[in-house]
Amino acid sequence: MQMLHFPVLLKESVEMLTSNGGKIFVDATVGLGGHAYHILSHREDIYLIGIDKDPYALEEAKKRLSPFEGRFSLYQADYEDIDEVLKAEGIEKVDGILMDLGVSMLQLKTPERGFSFKEDAPLDMRMNPQQKLTAYDVVNRYKEKDLARIIKEYGEERFAYRIAKAIVSARRKKPIETTRELAEIVEKAIPKGFYKKIHPATKTFQAIRIEVNKELWHLKNALLKIPHLLNPKGRIAVISFHSLEDRIVKHTFRHFEREGLLEVLTKKPITPSEEELKQNPPSRSAKLRVAQRV
Repeated sequence: MQMLHFPVLLKESVEMLTSNGGKIFVDATVGLGGHAYHILSHREDIYLIGIDKDPYALEEAKKRLSPFEGRFSLYQADYEDIDEVLKAEGIEKVDGILMDLGVSMLQLKTPERGFSFKEDAPLDMRMNPQQKLTAYDVVNRYKEKDLARIIKEYGEERFAYRIAKAIVSARRKKPIETTRELAEIVEKAIPKGFYKKIHPATKTFQAIRIEVNKELWHLKNALLKIPHLLNPKGRIAVISFHSLEDRIVKHTFRHFEREGLLEVLTKKPITPSEEELKQNPPSRSAKLRVAQRV
């Protein structure tokens, strides 16, 4: 599957990550291999370990990174299991780790995976298609109070209670099976014209996706392991796309800085340039934070 792919904050993240002169790097969310390709292009002595829970993304990454045969290895795993992946490689510590959070373009542009409300598709949203919990389960089986909490917390949606009530009311008549059905229910529950810049269902879809994939849970657990997997002067670079992720990254980096384990190199997050925003508008919400092992 060939598709136009713009790795976000590419120049900034690769430069910040590799400028310590290190040789072993991990792309913990390798996706289609965009960042990984540029990390490997940076110097010929770099070896890269790529991790992704999505087997379809790994197939694309393998093709994209084929010019660097022998200088990379790929693993289907959650980034939370980065320590287990390194054990499998026989490596204790590395010189840099990159995490590019959130949903990938491959997932968004494959309608049948149910990440986007722009196409009508089954409610799925699993980054790892082998896991059991789907968006259908969340939407049709969670209690109203739990749906409201998820939509409020993970979507930062002010109309969470109205939306949860509308979902439960609709599913009493028949199960909600597709992305379009859900988007229409959400849209009707929100005051007309309230969201002018985004689709009314955007925040609800984000919330359900985060719940299905337990994204914030995995992120917290992964970040707690990072300092113990970095060589001295090794770097961790994290690109986040919404305030929930960014807050976790910021607070975890600060915690480890107080503990004397990390030095935060980005006092304020790096954001996309005007040029990047023109080329790739979806990058507008991206924030890059970098810290270095003391």
